[in-house]
Amino acid sequence: MHFDAIVIGSGPGGEGAAMGLAKAGLNVAIIERESSVGGGCTHWGTIPSKALRHAVSRIIEYNQNPLYCKNNTTLHSTFSQILGHAQDVVNKQTRMRQGFYDRNQCTLLFGEASFTDSHRIAVKKTDGTLEHYSADKFVIATGSRPYRPDSVDFTHPRIYDSDSILRLKHDPRHIIIYGAGVIGSEYASIFKGLGVKVDLINTRDRLLEFLDNEISDSLSYHFWNSGVMIRNGETYEKIEGTDDGVILHLCSGKKMRADCLLYANGRTGNTDLLHLDNVGLTPDSRGQLSVNQNYRTDVEHIYAVGDVIGYPSLASAAYDQGRFVAQAIAYGSAKGQLIDHIPTGIYTIPEISSVGKTEQELTRDKIPYEIGRSQFKHLARAQIAGTDVGSLKILFHRDTKEILGIHCFGERAAEIIHIGQAIMEQKGEGNTIDYFVNTTFNYPTMAEAFRVAALNGLNRLF
Repeated sequence: MHFDAIVIGSGPGGEGAAMGLAKAGLNVAIIERESSVGGGCTHWGTIPSKALRHAVSRIIEYNQNPLYCKNNTTLHSTFSQILGHAQDVVNKQTRMRQGFYDRNQCTLLFGEASFTDSHRIAVKKTDGTLEHYSADKFVIATGSRPYRPDSVDFTHPRIYDSDSILRLKHDPRHIIIYGAGVIGSEYASIFKGLGVKVDLINTRDRLLEFLDNEISDSLSYHFWNSGVMIRNGETYEKIEGTDDGVILHLCSGKKMRADCLLYANGRTGNTDLLHLDNVGLTPDSRGQLSVNQNYRTDVEHIYAVGDVIGYPSLASAAYDQGRFVAQAIAYGSAKGQLIDHIPTGIYTIPEISSVGKTEQELTRDKIPYEIGRSQFKHLARAQIAGTDVGSLKILFHRDTKEILGIHCFGERAAEIIHIGQAIMEQKGEGNTIDYFVNTTFNYPTMAEAFRVAALNGLNRLF
C-alpha cells in the first residue's frame, strides 16, 4: 500500500512521469478515475477530435476531386456516423497505452483520488468504497476540463461542451459554437465540412489572435468562403434551451436560434476534488497550480505537470514535462527542459501550424526581418493531391539570415512545420535560411515549400 511515487492521472503528463519513474527503478502507482487509461487527451480531447477532423477532411477531399465526382456522386456522413471512427481510434490508443504500464510493471489504481494528509491518498472506487495508499512523492497530472459557467444549463439535452459533444446523438442542421479559440475553430471546421450551418461566436476581435495576422486572416477568409458565420467581439447575455434547440441572447442585442450549442470558451484545471487543502496547496481561480523549474509545487514532495499547471497546455509538452519531473524526482533535478520554440498545431480544415515569432512581434521589437513565401497551389505535390489551398511563410533576419518564425496554413501543416523547426533549433550558423536553398529536397513533396519560400525571401534582399 506504500509506493515510492504515486502519479494522479494517466494522460500524456502522467504517462511520461510514470514511465520515467518506473525506468529509474522506482515503485510507481498510477491513479486513473476513468475505467481505462489515456486521460482527457485520449478519450475526449486530442485523439477523438483529430480523428473526426481527419474523417471529415477526407470526405471534403473526395467531394472536391473531379476525378471521383465526375458522375455527380458525392459522399455524405453525419456527425454521429463518424463518431464510430473516432471511437475505434480511442480504443486502439487505450490498448496500446495500457500495454506501456503493464510492461513497466506500474500499479494501476482506478478511482477518484483525494489527499487525506501530506503523504496519504484515498481512492474512491465506483462502488463507493475507499482504499488508502501512501507515497514518498506525488505527481499531479489530472489535466483540465471544459469551463462551465454557472449561468449555462449544461444539463439541457441541446447544450454541449467539448467533452459532451462526443455523445451527440441527433444530427443538427444548425449549430452555434460559442468560443472561437482552438477547440471552437476546430469543431467549426468539422461541422461545416459535414454540411451543418455554423455560427461561430468569437469573444475576441479576431480569430486566434495569438497567431500571425496573415494566418489568422487566412482562416477567417476560409471560414467565410465556406459559409461559416463569424461574429467577432460578442459575449452572451443568456443561453436559453428550448424543446427543439437553443436561443442565444448576445449582449449586443442580437438573438440566434439553432438546433444545438457547443460552449467552447475556456478550460479549468482538474484540482477541485483532490482536497489540496489537506496538503497546504491552493490552486488559482482556474484550478491551476504553480511550479518551479523542476515542476515542484510549494509542497516539497508534490509535483505537477500538464494542463493543471497552465501554459503551454499541449499534449506534446505535457509528455515532456512528465519525463522531466521523473528526472527531478529520481535524480534531484530535471536534466532537460521544454524547448524555446514549441510548435502550435491547430487542426482546422485546412490545418494551421506555427513556430517562433510572428510579424507583429518582430515589428514591435524592431527586429529587421524579411519574408519568404510559397503558395501550395504552385507545388506539384499539392496539385497532384488536390490540396492546393494554403501557404508557407518564413520570417528571417535580414542581416544574419537567422530563421525567426515559420507559419503554415494548409493540409498537413502540422507535419510540414517540423522541418523548419528542426533547423530553427540549430545553434549559430546552423540556423539560417540558406539551409533550404542548399539542400536538395525530394520532388514532388510538400517539403519543397521551404525551398520555394527561401528563394522567394532571398530575392527580396538588396
